[in-house]
Parts: sequence; C-alpha cells; structure tokens
Amino acid sequence: MLTHYIDLAMHKANYELLEDGTFYGEIPDCRGVWANAQTLEACREDLQDALEGWIILGLRLGHILPILDGIDLNFSKQVA
Repeated sequence: MLTHYIDLAMHKANYELLEDGTFYGEIPDCRGVWANAQTLEACREDLQDALEGWIILGLRLGHILPILDGIDLNFSKQVA
C-alpha cells in the first residue's frame, strides 16, 4: 500500500526547467514536497526521497496526509 501511494504521488508530480538550467519538481497534493537538481532524473530521485521522508515524518508527528486515489495512510483512532 505504501509503495502504491508513493507511485501515485510521483505520477502527480510537476516538473519545470528553470532559467538556470536546473529542474524543479513538486507534488501539489503533498504540500512542501519539492526538489531541485541538475538533471530531470536526479530531480525525480530527489523528489521521491523528499516524499518518503515527508510521509515518515508526517506519520510520526500525527499529521493528516492527503488521501490519494482512495489510499489513506492516516491512522484512525478507534473508540473502545
């Protein structure tokens, strides 16, 4: 499920060639997840690393992560 979530998020990424010749990428659904690198492939790799760290930190801190195509990584507290 986590791998599928990462794949979905990466497919939603936007990339842009900047004036300085570097590539910028971001995932709009995942606020604050972005990368900048010399090549498009390096930008994709850095973006995926940023996404993975963002997910781990978000889960650890109890942040609510976006639900992507029905995949919900958020913990739900069940009342006993």
